[in-house]
This record gives sequence, C-alpha cells and structure tokens, in this order.
Amino acid sequence: MVFILTNGYSLMATASAVEPLRAANHLAGKKLYEITFVSTSGGFARSTAGGGFDTLALTEAGLDFDFVFVVAGGNPMNYEDPDLTKYLRKLNARHVKLGGISGGPAILARQGLMEDRRFAVHWQHIEALEELSSDLLVERRLYVIDRDRYTCAGGVAALDMMLAIVASEHGTVFAQAVSDWFIHTHMRLANEPQRATLAQQLHITHPALIGATELMASHLADPLNERQIADLSGLSSRQLQRLFNEQIGEPIMHFYRRIRLDKANELLQQSTLPITEVAIAAGFSSLSHFSRAFREQFGVTPRRRRVQSQKSMTVLR
Repeated sequence: MVFILTNGYSLMATASAVEPLRAANHLAGKKLYEITFVSTSGGFARSTAGGGFDTLALTEAGLDFDFVFVVAGGNPMNYEDPDLTKYLRKLNARHVKLGGISGGPAILARQGLMEDRRFAVHWQHIEALEELSSDLLVERRLYVIDRDRYTCAGGVAALDMMLAIVASEHGTVFAQAVSDWFIHTHMRLANEPQRATLAQQLHITHPALIGATELMASHLADPLNERQIADLSGLSSRQLQRLFNEQIGEPIMHFYRRIRLDKANELLQQSTLPITEVAIAAGFSSLSHFSRAFREQFGVTPRRRRVQSQKSMTVLR
C-alpha cells in the first residue's frame, strides 16, 4: 500500500493506518502488505507533530500499486499541487484503488475522483465539501468503502478502516487478532459513532455473526456471495445460515439485500445521483432487478421515492 503524505498531514492518522498493516505482516509471519511512503518532492516528510517518514518522490514511485491513500491535514480545500493531480489521475486511469485519510478524501473529491462514490472525511471539512457541490456523497461515518474508493475521517478511524480491509482479505478472525494486538478489543463499524452498529441494533453477540454483518456493511456496492461471507467469518455456510435464522430471523442473503436497499433508499432521498447509479451503489447491476426489489421492500418504485423526497424538500423550504 502507498501513502501519499501532503503538507500538514497527521502523524497519528498515518500511524493508525500503517501500524495494522505492519502487525498483519508480523502475525502472519510473512509480508501480506508492502508499505511505501510518497510525497511530491520526496525526502523526509514532516508531520504537524514534527515526526515523519522518509518518502519517494512522485516521479520515482511509479504506478504499479494495488492501493494508494492520500493523507492530508490542514486545509485540503485550498490545497493545490498540479503534480499530485496528474499522478492521481494516472493512477485512476490504471484502475488503481484510491483512498483518502482525514482531509485526503477532500483532495480526491476536488479532483473529481469521488464522483458517484460515497465517502467519509474529517468532520471539519464536511460543510465546505457540501458547499462545493451538492452531488458529492459525503457521509458522516468513521470510514466508507465504496467499490474502488477507501476513505476515513482520520485519527484512529484509519485503524478501523484498515481492519475492515484486512477482514475482507484475510477473514474477521485474523482482523480481530490484529485489533487485539493494539489493545483495540472492539473493531468499530463504518457507521460508528453516528448510530448504533448493526450488531447493536439487532442485539446480536456471536462474534461470527457480528463479523458477517460488518462485512456486509462494508461491501454494499460490491456484494459478497454467501460462501465468501461464511469463509471470511470463519464458519461454514450452513453454520452461518443457522445463526442468521436463529438470531436475526431471516436468511443471510435476504438480510444482505435488505440493508443494501436501505442504503439505496437513503441515496434516493439525500442525493441527486441518477437512479442507475443508485442501483450500482447498492450492488445491483440491473436497473430492472433493482426497481423490482426496491418496490417489494418499500412499496414504491425508486423513481417515485425520488419524487416524494423532492416534494418533501419543497414543503420544508
């Protein structure tokens, strides 16, 4: 993973993102993640706390990466760096997964790289982004994973986002071991602390069931199949299905579709995203399938829900 360090970046937020990867390598006994630090000019990149990292220059870094995160502090709304802009656009053209930490998502958004993607950002920058464009899908969450974009609010939220990435690639049991390594016994979900977690809402306590709902919450646009959810939760499909039926009262994939449609319902009412893009953001590749499923759950079509929301906003004004 690559971390691009910009002026005014936070040492704490950067360390919160990097240390889980280092611990994952240590606990696995092999290099699962290779970590590279990059800055515009290279050399020692000093954080606001005075410490920092030795970095490669953008011109030396290359483009052959799986993940690239922009780490920013200060005022990312005024940050201008033509070289970084060109570099990020080259990465995007190569379909490299892009992410932002703290103010980093604001930089990505200003470059048009968060279009039609939900994202999180430090609370200090939310209002400015909302003023910049009403089409930006900013969410007041710890972190958001939307297809090829990985963003978080900074601080220790970076730790939770990295644990979610580790869980999706190596399973929730291993991710919990990484979390425990830092005396971080509770892996927070993306939507904390804005509201209760899915596990808290459903009053579930079984670790595998909690892990499964966390995986679903972080994979709305790119749904996992039942086998993947079970494998990453550390159980067989039959065992996990039994837990869902006993403690949640519905089959795994029915529950998964319901929370994806809940997200679509939210986007239809709170964004101007085209309905086709709402369907994609909720993990539906077919608009007709999405419309049918939405109507079954909410009793109205997606288009009708959008009209209802617009009428409601008119009344409020």
